[in-house]
Amino acid sequence: MTGRPEESPSDFQTHLREAAAGILDRFPEALRSEIYALSFRIWRIDYDDRRPYVAIGYNTESQYELEKRPEDPGEARWNYACWLLDGFEMLGNIPQDPTGAELYVDEIKRLGLWYEGEDEDLPLTGDDDKIDAQRDLLNLHFADACIDLARHLHADGRIEKLFGRGLPVVVFDMDCPGWEIEATEAANPPELIADFLTWQRAAEGP
Repeated sequence: MTGRPEESPSDFQTHLREAAAGILDRFPEALRSEIYALSFRIWRIDYDDRRPYVAIGYNTESQYELEKRPEDPGEARWNYACWLLDGFEMLGNIPQDPTGAELYVDEIKRLGLWYEGEDEDLPLTGDDDKIDAQRDLLNLHFADACIDLARHLHADGRIEKLFGRGLPVVVFDMDCPGWEIEATEAANPPELIADFLTWQRAAEGP
């Protein structure tokens, strides 16, 4: 999965950009000096690929200090499994984001990616191979939207303005272990993720 080339944003992308800026503004001011990375955690309601969302959060130096171990301090710093994950605002096709949900459904229907069934005990309708392909495209579409969002927050200076410095945005999907390397590389200027990539290479071993 890679980010889209620069182009005019869709209505859904525009919503993500505007709503995410508000979420960043609401991060506790007292924690801003402690935050060293932002997190984009992608998931789906009931494992339904038509109902994705991204939780926009962060990790702090205090959380890192709680989790780190002398034998592998990089694990606690860059492995999202050690991070703060709960209690963050979410955007996407979820009840908590009604505007985003409507725009997302409109967009994927317009793209021909919507499929019926497997909801409220209804069976899937249509060719299984086609639906599998649509699921893959739905996941790619939302991943690209999240990568685009991170790029935009860097490009318009929102992150640097709020935190007084650039911060890496680690993009991950716990259903796709390992993909966070590709996604985070695509989402950030290279200088912001040098430490993240160094740890990843060390974790992979020779």
